[in-house]
Amino acid sequence: MDTLRRREIMYIKGIGPRRAELLDKELGIKTFYDLLHHFPHSYLDRSSIYRIKDLTGEMPYIQFKGKFVSFNTLGEGAKTRLVGLFSDGTATIEIVWFRRIRTLKDMYVTGREYIVFGKPEVFNGRWSMVHPEIDITTSAGAMQGLRGVYPLTEKLRSAGISSRTIHSYIQSALASVRNISDPLPSDMIAHYRLMPLHDALVNIHTPHNTAELQQARYRLKFDELFFLQLNILQYSSKRNKHILGFKFPRIGRFFNQFYSECLPFELTGAQKRVIREIRADMGSGRQMNRLLQGDVGSGKTLVALLSILIALDNGTQTCLMAPTEILATQHYETIAKMVAPIGINVRLLTGSTRKKQRDIIHRELEDGTLHILIGTHAVIEDKVKFKNLGFVVIDEQHRFGVMQRSRLWQKNTTPPHVLVMTATPIPRTLAMTIYGDLEVSVIDELPPGRKPVTTLLRYDNSRFEVYKSIGRQLREGRQVYIVYPLIRENEKLDLRCLEDGYQSIRNNFPSYRTAYVHGRMKPAEKDWQMELFATNQAQILVATTVIEVGVNVPNATVMVIENAERFGLSQLHQLRGRVGRGADRSYCILMSKPQISRETRQRLELMTTTTDGFIIAEADLKMRGPGDLEGTMQSGIALNLHIANLATDGTIIQLARNAAEDLLDSDPTLCTQANNRIARELHTLFDRRIDLSHIS
Repeated sequence: MDTLRRREIMYIKGIGPRRAELLDKELGIKTFYDLLHHFPHSYLDRSSIYRIKDLTGEMPYIQFKGKFVSFNTLGEGAKTRLVGLFSDGTATIEIVWFRRIRTLKDMYVTGREYIVFGKPEVFNGRWSMVHPEIDITTSAGAMQGLRGVYPLTEKLRSAGISSRTIHSYIQSALASVRNISDPLPSDMIAHYRLMPLHDALVNIHTPHNTAELQQARYRLKFDELFFLQLNILQYSSKRNKHILGFKFPRIGRFFNQFYSECLPFELTGAQKRVIREIRADMGSGRQMNRLLQGDVGSGKTLVALLSILIALDNGTQTCLMAPTEILATQHYETIAKMVAPIGINVRLLTGSTRKKQRDIIHRELEDGTLHILIGTHAVIEDKVKFKNLGFVVIDEQHRFGVMQRSRLWQKNTTPPHVLVMTATPIPRTLAMTIYGDLEVSVIDELPPGRKPVTTLLRYDNSRFEVYKSIGRQLREGRQVYIVYPLIRENEKLDLRCLEDGYQSIRNNFPSYRTAYVHGRMKPAEKDWQMELFATNQAQILVATTVIEVGVNVPNATVMVIENAERFGLSQLHQLRGRVGRGADRSYCILMSKPQISRETRQRLELMTTTTDGFIIAEADLKMRGPGDLEGTMQSGIALNLHIANLATDGTIIQLARNAAEDLLDSDPTLCTQANNRIARELHTLFDRRIDLSHIS
């Protein structure tokens, strides 16, 4: 593999310095390794010869074998075209070219046998193919199995580099490489029944049949996921062995008094289990690095608070960081009210905090009298100094970059314990990969008394009935959210917008006050509008998705989502979680255009059948893929996946993780001769990454 990484593609026939520079810039292909790992995104079947007379309906890319009967140049100027009449003995089809006509006139002749490959279409009542691939039947590669179709860019196409061109470069590269060194040991290859790497790289590009293609894909996916899991597990092992943390052995006055006197309701079994897991981490002497997953309303904040109280009982300070001022303020108001009876000092620090209040916060942090600091990005500023920070909670942690989060646990010489929380359920395969270096706790029960939200799918032609339902809820003293995908009208997008919707809602419900919030408002204006709704001075809140997290109005019982077909499942689930937070039955109404695809309709109908966030997250992952999960926006472990798919390759992820765990159990440092090639490949793949192993 090292040899492939050293050989530059500019020396492959047909490339040269100029094309090599273009391929590097457009696709990141600089070496033989890059070229061979530029995998097809789909395949064309070159294994069957069709008969022209059998053409019918919508046809895929297919091939015929026959001869040209005649050639004619038709049209003038820009409309000039060359038309060849092609026959296979059963019928004829027109082959049409609009470019390079002079060259093509000399290239093909009547009477010689060719294979023509392309997509047949009906034009003016006759079958035709435009710019197909054409091979002489005696030429190498004219008849083959599956042909890869490669990702390209417009600049490459303009430069005359097609998918077929890429394929020819790859074939030249493979022909010049006698054997590719396999980084995996033979016993692992045999145990997991893997195709040898050299064969896999040959068959991923030019498989003779689907069985060979599947074996090749399996091997290459396994490799990607194995080295990724190996890297993650080494990160975790390094942290556990070398990063010591606070040891919190005591459960003291703060925890016990709160538990006995202030606990708002009996903890669920899931909450108790998670607190036990957190206590075990905090008492181990190693830095805790735990992800807490829990659906909307499952009681994550209460678990975080009880964990904070353990840290306070052991003489340290704590900090909770949230991504928005609204969410930070909500946490502050909730926690400050709950702990007020037991004498805990809680402060809020955001971008809006005035200098006088900031000075008090800075002084109390440094002298140790401030127990809990809650805030936004403001808490990571350099001038925010703690006397002894021992426990950190990050809410909706995926909204912070790793570098931002790291600044919090650099505020003490002994790294604080870290609890990161998310209300976005994470599918198991994703958690094993993106958060594979964190311990994971899941709260999978809702507190008693919480009623599931009834979700309804309605189309624009039933809007009058929807408004009647909203009116009934308003007359009963309830409140309503209405969410729009856009702030203002966009001529290119046929979607409802907040500005028009606000006026329409006011006209339809003139007896009730309507507030509005969106992302372009100034913070003070946004806070004022939110306060109107939170205090029931406004009964309807028209908003964009800025209310997706951090809004808690128990009296709100209706969530209407306009153009629901434009939202992902996880986002719809998050928005739905804004209602059902009180004791009254609540409703989420998904408004959609009637003309939507079958897949979109299935997606929306799924929302009406379940409120289980994990089922929804699994479905969302399969439908939309893992999305932007790489780099420092997540755990700091770069994915760089070329062929594996976190949405569909769960079985391979598990096998790859098992293989990595078994390997590290037998050789933790990968120092044996047998594992030398694995260690070298791992170093090459990940050594250039930023080492963020101590950051969650």
